[in-house]
Amino acid sequence: MEIREAVQRLGALAHETRLSVFRLLVRRGPLGLPAGEIAARMGISPPNASFHLAELARVGLVTAKRDGRSVIYSVDFAASLGLVDYLKENCCAEEAEPVVPLNSITRRKK
Repeated sequence: MEIREAVQRLGALAHETRLSVFRLLVRRGPLGLPAGEIAARMGISPPNASFHLAELARVGLVTAKRDGRSVIYSVDFAASLGLVDYLKENCCAEEAEPVVPLNSITRRKK
């Protein structure tokens, strides 16, 4: 994953409604939910839900699948885990300076 893609995905999640919608869809798993039900569960208007779902889909965190007259949204778990992997790929790559406990420091008396 490139840094630009990570920034776009993190930016999409950096909104209270979108993060809440994303977490709702994570709980739902691969079954997903229709846009109207997402709006109802979130207590937001359908156009508002569609706006936020479109942004999550634009950055690749959710997918949209038409089912008759409904659009079912679900989390793209591969993309989401890719973002998590990107965030932790350099974890502990640099060794930190050893921390010396304060009680082990002795003061010299003159």
